[in-house]
Amino acid sequence: MHPAPSVILFTVLSGLGFGLLTFLGLGVPDISGWVAFVFFLIAFALAVGGLLASTFHLGNPQRAMKAFTQWRTSWLSREGWLAVGALVVMGVYAFCVIFLDQKIEPLGWVGAALSVATVYATSMIYGQLKTIPRWNNPLTSLYFLSTSIAGGALLAGQARLAALLLALVGAVQVITWIKGDTRFGERGHSIETATGLGSIGKVRLFEAPHSGPNYLLKEFVFVVGRKHALKLRIIALVFMSILPVLLLLLPVGHAIAAVAVLSHLFGTLVSRWLFFAEAEHVVGLYYGKR
Repeated sequence: MHPAPSVILFTVLSGLGFGLLTFLGLGVPDISGWVAFVFFLIAFALAVGGLLASTFHLGNPQRAMKAFTQWRTSWLSREGWLAVGALVVMGVYAFCVIFLDQKIEPLGWVGAALSVATVYATSMIYGQLKTIPRWNNPLTSLYFLSTSIAGGALLAGQARLAALLLALVGAVQVITWIKGDTRFGERGHSIETATGLGSIGKVRLFEAPHSGPNYLLKEFVFVVGRKHALKLRIIALVFMSILPVLLLLLPVGHAIAAVAVLSHLFGTLVSRWLFFAEAEHVVGLYYGKR
C-alpha cells in the first residue's frame, strides 16, 4: 500500500491522544487546575489533530461528514462516532477537573472506555480488509491498542508502567512482522486464484493490463525493498520501544522523559510507515507484482 503521510499522522497522533485521554479519564495522573489543563490540552490537540489530518487523504474532504451515516457497516463511520463521543465526554470531564476541581469518576471511566474503543475502531478499518492478508488478523488491533496505551502511559508520566508497556509494544511489533510476512502465502492467493484459471494450469502475465501507471498501481501496489524494510524495522523497534525503555530505567527527569517521548514518537511514525508500505493487496496479482 502507498503510505500516505496524512494517514500515518492520523493513526499515530490520534492514537497517542486517545491513549493519554484514557489515562486522564482513569484519574492518572492525579492532577487538577492548570496542570490538568496542560495535560488535557496535549491530549485533545493530538487526538483532534490526528483526526483532522485524516481528512487530507480524502478526495473530497468536504464530504467527510457523510461518513457518519454509514455506522451500520463501516468501521470508519463507527470510529467517527466513537471519537466524537469520547471527545465530548472527556471535554465535560476535563471542564469539571480543571475549573470545578471535581473528578466525576463514572464520567471519566466512560470517556476512557470510549477512547479505547475509538482506537480499536481505527484498527478495524484496516484489520477487516480480507484483500490485505497482512492486516486481516487480530494482531492489527493489538498493535494499534498497545502503541496507543503505551504512548498514553508515557505522556501521562507513568514511567514504570510505560516502560513495561513499551516493552510489550516491542514484542507485539516483532510478532506482527513475523506473522505478517507469512500471511499472504498462508491465504493461498496466487495469480491462478485471482484469475480463476488455475484449473487450466500455470498462469503467467502475458501483457500488463495498462500501458502506464494508474490509480491501483499507485495506491495498492507499493513495493518496499527487503533491505530497506529490514533497516527500517530495526530503526522502528529501537526508537519506538528499546530506547524509551532504557531511558525510563534511568532516574527520570523532565529532559529524559521528553527524549523518551520524542524517541517513541519517531519510532512509531517509522513503524506506521512500514505498516502501510509492507501491506500487500491482492490486486497486485493482476499486475504480476506478487
